[in-house]
Amino acid sequence: MTVTLIWILAVLFAIGLYLSWTAGRLDRLHSRIDAARAALDAQLLRRASVTQELATSGVLDPAASIVLYEAAHAARQAEEEQREVAESELSQALRAVFAEPAQVDAVREAPGGDAATHELTEAVRRVPMARRFHNDAVGAARRLREHRKVRWFRLAGHAPFPMAFEMDDEPPPALADRAA
Repeated sequence: MTVTLIWILAVLFAIGLYLSWTAGRLDRLHSRIDAARAALDAQLLRRASVTQELATSGVLDPAASIVLYEAAHAARQAEEEQREVAESELSQALRAVFAEPAQVDAVREAPGGDAATHELTEAVRRVPMARRFHNDAVGAARRLREHRKVRWFRLAGHAPFPMAFEMDDEPPPALADRAA
């Protein structure tokens, strides 16, 4: 009788240890999502800020400046529900303005344009990477949360279900060529 009881307690302890490890892993994934989201927000804010600076610098023609400024302003002011759409519209505006390498060359030739172009190229290049890191972390957490053991024992607690950040982050070809 005591041997059976010891085995039962050992099995229960092992199950509890495994569930505790899984809950800790899920908690670390949620922390990774939070860190990746903060990095993504920082990169999106940097891209919008650099775009606004370039739009107000006077190196672009007035129509392009207005398009870029309004798209960047909308991206910075967007509520969380509309953020993906606003950031996608900023990507589309950047592609429209910098569709031709001649436009990038014209900006680079203006005083301070070389530094502005470099900064914008770096900002545009980092957004897809930050989004990919965030979405990879979200995918890992989702896969773990889909396991029965996580659902049955409610190991996720009250953490909201992680959502990927889906947006159009295709860089303008003329700027992407400069980054290579």
